[in-house]
Amino acid sequence: MTELSVVVPLYNEEGNVVELHREIKDVCEANGYTYEIILVDDGSEDETLKRAKECSPAKIIRFRRNFGQTAAFDAGIKQSRYRYIVTMDGDRQNDPRDIPRMIAFLEEHDYDVVSGWRKNRKDNFSKRFFSNGAKMLRDVLVKDRIHDSGCALKVYRRECFENINLFGEMHRFIPALLKIKGFTVGEVEVNHRPRVAGVSKYNWKRAMKGFVDMVSVWFWNKYAVRPLHLLGGAGMVMLGIGLIFSLYTVILFLKGQNLSNTVWPLLSAFSVITGLQLFVSGLLADMMSKLYYEKSKDKSYIIREVIER
Repeated sequence: MTELSVVVPLYNEEGNVVELHREIKDVCEANGYTYEIILVDDGSEDETLKRAKECSPAKIIRFRRNFGQTAAFDAGIKQSRYRYIVTMDGDRQNDPRDIPRMIAFLEEHDYDVVSGWRKNRKDNFSKRFFSNGAKMLRDVLVKDRIHDSGCALKVYRRECFENINLFGEMHRFIPALLKIKGFTVGEVEVNHRPRVAGVSKYNWKRAMKGFVDMVSVWFWNKYAVRPLHLLGGAGMVMLGIGLIFSLYTVILFLKGQNLSNTVWPLLSAFSVITGLQLFVSGLLADMMSKLYYEKSKDKSYIIREVIER
């Protein structure tokens, strides 16, 4: 029997949550699934929580404030209990009727993850513009070979999340993170519906956060276990420049030139010090942040309560 946990983050989706829950429930019962629906209220300021409490069966996770979609996914995934984990947006643009086909595709090809591909998107121009730009950058930096990594509709095997914590805007790059760890990723075209209630939460700030996290994934993929290959190379370049400046400064000194009013001693010292610092700083701070969240009991969000319906 197929067992699945459906995780849905919600932020100001009072006009969508009840109908979305009904759609998910209908699909699960029509296919004979053993299922749970996990609704994560990400600090909504409208009647989303009240509407969610009308839904049954459901597990409702309530945040103390708005921590973001990635934190909501992480909390929902950690509260889930079944073999397959399905994630999807709370705006009803993802179609729950695609879930059975995605599960069948995952099992047929023995994938660990199947990601939805919104080939015919029903978003406005600005959102599609930013998404296309992000895809081009992702193809260069991340190379996850996924057409639409930003699609929230995905199916995962439970073991994918045994050693992963999500923060920032990392939910967009879960397939890339899993491929780094050796999991297999597939992709299926899915239906994408126009938004009928509420407003989009996507803006330029989220796009910038996504870009920063994309750089983090790129670094994690290429240099996580060998950071000095990157930082050491940059450090050697700066040390080489410092050596050239230092040599030129020494030549000027030997010629008897007064160096007190020149920039060369300062440039020499600056280049050498910067080169040395590159060995122990920069992106290592990102690794320390990840290590902190992996090893400590702290998380990037706080759950106020969990309600079983």
